[in-house]
Amino acid sequence: MTPEDLDRLLSTPSEHEHLEFKAAHGGFNRDKVGDYCSARYNEGGGRLLLGVSDKAPRRVVGTTAFDGTLQQVKHELLQLIGIRIDVEEIEHPDGRVLVFTAPPRLRGHALSCRGRYWMRSGESLVAMTDEQLRKLLDLTLDFSAEICGPAELSDLDPVAIQRFRSERRRHRPGLQLSESDRQLLEDAELLVDGRVTFAALILLANERGLKRHLGNAEIIFEYRNDEAAIEYAERRDITRGFLAVMDDIWALINLWNTEHQYQDGLFRRSVRAFNESAVREALLNAVSHRDYRNGGSVFIKQFPDRLSITSPGGFPEGISAENLLYRQSPRNRRLATALQHCGLVERSGQGADRMFAASLREGKLLPDYSTSDAYHVALDLYGQVRRPAFVRFIERLANESGRPLGLEDLLVLDAVDRGQPVAPALRESAAAHGSRSDREASPEPVHPRGPFLCRL
Repeated sequence: MTPEDLDRLLSTPSEHEHLEFKAAHGGFNRDKVGDYCSARYNEGGGRLLLGVSDKAPRRVVGTTAFDGTLQQVKHELLQLIGIRIDVEEIEHPDGRVLVFTAPPRLRGHALSCRGRYWMRSGESLVAMTDEQLRKLLDLTLDFSAEICGPAELSDLDPVAIQRFRSERRRHRPGLQLSESDRQLLEDAELLVDGRVTFAALILLANERGLKRHLGNAEIIFEYRNDEAAIEYAERRDITRGFLAVMDDIWALINLWNTEHQYQDGLFRRSVRAFNESAVREALLNAVSHRDYRNGGSVFIKQFPDRLSITSPGGFPEGISAENLLYRQSPRNRRLATALQHCGLVERSGQGADRMFAASLREGKLLPDYSTSDAYHVALDLYGQVRRPAFVRFIERLANESGRPLGLEDLLVLDAVDRGQPVAPALRESAAAHGSRSDREASPEPVHPRGPFLCRL
């Protein structure tokens, strides 16, 4: 770095996680340099400059820190934090400046100094909490892509492998697939140089392999005849790879899947409490987005009119119950990619759209994530038909428009029907249905079930 480069840095509007200025007139503690450099590393790399005022307008004030001992300091920093820190000495016209440059963090790695993982908070350094450190590693490490050292090909279920093969062929009919199971899984990166990934275990493990190497990937099912019941009427501990059991899980749920009947004009209609498409999407989400570092298992609790699916770990970074329809951040990319190859999920989506659409089309309550927290994602699917008039209305609207209603259409209509404001993300969709908005603005009386339904 030249003095001219330094002058340009001084014009930076404010300090941030990649840039730190310290005056250090009379010196600076070596351990504190280690703290700052480890924090820069953890936050993506950056620089610590000694000999520059940290208040704007910044100017070079010069420092005597580590004068004549730079080589020793480099070695001591390597011993202290375990990585090489580049140190430059700049003779600026206004004084001596030291620049410590920390490289960007390696994938799946965080750096400690003196027993703590440091991060910037305002103008200070603070130690990360366990939860902050876990989130930092979650952002960079794909657990499903890691190799399970002791696992072998014999830990995988031939039935599940055949299901993977047939689903890939169904999804991509022209795709040439290897006749060898090993090569098939290598091509899908479920095996890497013959070694078994955790994604392979999650999808394909036999019972012995899953219990031995990833026991928390089991799925536990319980059925109760009543919400207040303590004892379950049925319980299954499902300990095989997901592709081997996904149809069995649906069959188990469907075994207890009650049929609801409701009046539609002169006719009676019937609908199952739990829609197969919605349930399968919920299961795929629970398996593909859960945190496998957490020792818990996926729990399915079924009641006559509610299906609860709870998966360990909170939402992935940046995802919440409020934005999951509009943002995606797969926690286990290798696993999501394998499911994408099978046509079971789209890696760009989380399947929540299908669950919401199915619930709206059947007049049920929306899927509910409200009891989720930082440690688990909890989803409730409801089985009762609450709004048969709304079902009749959207069916008529689809027939009149000559096209099926998409999720955004359904969410807009649902909001208006319930007398709720349309979410900002949906306003564009609402504008596209101007004629219906005009109806809403009509001075006609509003039906108790919503402004649209009074016209049925």
